[in-house]
Amino acid sequence: MKLATLSELNAERAARRPVIVVTDVASGEQRMIKAADFAGDPLRADLQKQLRMGKSGMIEAGGKKLFLNVYAPTARLVIVGAVHISQALAPLARALDYDVYVVDPRTAFASPERFPDVPLFADWPDVALPPLHIDHYTAFVALTHDPKIDDPALMHAFERDCFYIGALGSKKTHAKRAERLKAQGASDADIAKIHAPIGLAIGAVSPSEIAVAIMAEITATLRLPKEKAA
Repeated sequence: MKLATLSELNAERAARRPVIVVTDVASGEQRMIKAADFAGDPLRADLQKQLRMGKSGMIEAGGKKLFLNVYAPTARLVIVGAVHISQALAPLARALDYDVYVVDPRTAFASPERFPDVPLFADWPDVALPPLHIDHYTAFVALTHDPKIDDPALMHAFERDCFYIGALGSKKTHAKRAERLKAQGASDADIAKIHAPIGLAIGAVSPSEIAVAIMAEITATLRLPKEKAA
């Protein structure tokens, strides 16, 4: 790889923007494709597929064998609410290679004893969330059942274009939540981003089962085409 290309690649990765380097196996020629250019590229379908899977791989296009080297940001999971579900969800997400962060101003819940080896932020969302630099490669879940904590956290998630936003609560609870969020300036499009009730409908009952349902829904949203994940 040319030094200029490597430098540009490192800059994109530092900014948490996905990049794919396409190498012609026969000639060794390479070109780097930034995320903003995927849609207009002749290989766009293959680029989107490989990026969605988060894996590099070989394809054939135009009679050529091409190797697509995928550089995708590490996915993050921001959990608002240091509750029992979160205690099961955090290690599950870490096992799937997510960077996990837990936010809860209630220090009795957000303790190292309850969340060993997980970064904890025992502050209100308006203080704790901005330094986390939440972005499109972030899954965001609100689990406190407390509007004073969950609502401002969700408003922040709307602004940051998270690939997944979920919130705990029944359909009735979510309807009330939607009314509150709209009163705070959220749009119908913002509300539509929220997966609520959170998690895939697998009949989950215990905190651990609910954590599995949440992580399964996050995975589907990340990996499947939009029409299948919906």
